[in-house]
Amino acid sequence: MRNVYHAISSMFHAMKIYHAIAALLLLTTMTSCYRERLHTFDEDTEKDTLFLEGSHHYSVGYNFVVNSDSIILISQQPEEHVSQLQTDSFSIARNQHLAVSDINILPQDSIDSVWVQVVSEQGRLGWIHEKEMLASVVPTDPISQFIMFFSRTHVMLAMILVVIMAAIYIMRLSTLKKSHLVHLRDIDSFYPTLLCIIVACSATFYASLQMFAPDTWQHFYFHPSINPFVMSPILGVFISSVWAMLIVGIATVDDVRHKLPAEEAILYLFSLLAVCSLLYIVFSISTLYHIGYPLLGAYCYYAVTKYFRR
Repeated sequence: MRNVYHAISSMFHAMKIYHAIAALLLLTTMTSCYRERLHTFDEDTEKDTLFLEGSHHYSVGYNFVVNSDSIILISQQPEEHVSQLQTDSFSIARNQHLAVSDINILPQDSIDSVWVQVVSEQGRLGWIHEKEMLASVVPTDPISQFIMFFSRTHVMLAMILVVIMAAIYIMRLSTLKKSHLVHLRDIDSFYPTLLCIIVACSATFYASLQMFAPDTWQHFYFHPSINPFVMSPILGVFISSVWAMLIVGIATVDDVRHKLPAEEAILYLFSLLAVCSLLYIVFSISTLYHIGYPLLGAYCYYAVTKYFRR
C-alpha cells in the first residue's frame, strides 16, 4: 500500500512540472483558423452553394490542391457533356491549386448529378464531376492534408514501425537482460502507461467516429481546427484526446530521460512508440467490428493493475 501511495504521489508531483506546458498548449487552442464566409452571386448559385455546404461541407470559394497525377476539366457547360455534344478538355497537373467558382446540379446525369466548376492558378475555368474531383484533390489546409496522408498510410507505417522496433528490442534483449518495456518490465513512472491508455482510447474513439458519425468527421476534414472549444462536443472530445497525447508524450520523454541512462532511455522510448502503434492498429480495427469496446475496458484494467502491482 505504501508503494502505491508513493507512486501516486510521485506522479502528481511530477505533473506540476507540466502545468505551465499544459496551460501554454491550451492557450494556443483558443486561437483557431478563421475562414471568411464567401458570398454568392445569384439565387441559383446560392441554392447550390447552401446544398453543398450543408451536405458536402464545402462551397463556392473553397480551395483545393491536386494530389493525383492530374485531373481533366471540361471547358464547356456540363449540360453539353451530358447531352453527348462535342466538348473540349484540359488537364491540371499535380500540386496545382484550384478554387471552386460555381456548382451545377444536373439530376439527368446518371454518373454524378453534382458538377463543380473550378478555376486553376492560371485562371482557366473548367467543370468536373464532384466524385471525380474529390478523389483527386485535398483541401489546402495542412491539417486536412495530414488527415488524408495518415488515412492512406497509417496501417502500413505503424506495422513497419512495430516490426523494426520489435527487432531492435529483441536484439537488445539478447545482450542485456534488464531491458525495460512498458507493461512488462516498466520504469517507475505512470506516464508511459497513461500514454498507452490514451492512445488506445483515441483509436477507439476515432474508429467510432468513422462508423457512427461519418458526416461529422467529413465536416472536420473540410473545416479542421486544433481548438476543441469551437467544434461539436464529439469532435471536441477527440481533439482533446490528441492534445492529451501530446502533453503526456512530452511528460513521458522528460520522465524517462531522468530515470534511465541515455542509451536505455532511447531504446525504451522507441519500444514505447512501437507499442503505441500496435495499440492504435488493434483498437482502430477491432472497434470497426465492435470488439474494441470490451477489449478497451479489459486493456485499461490490465494496464493500471499491472503498473500498481509491480
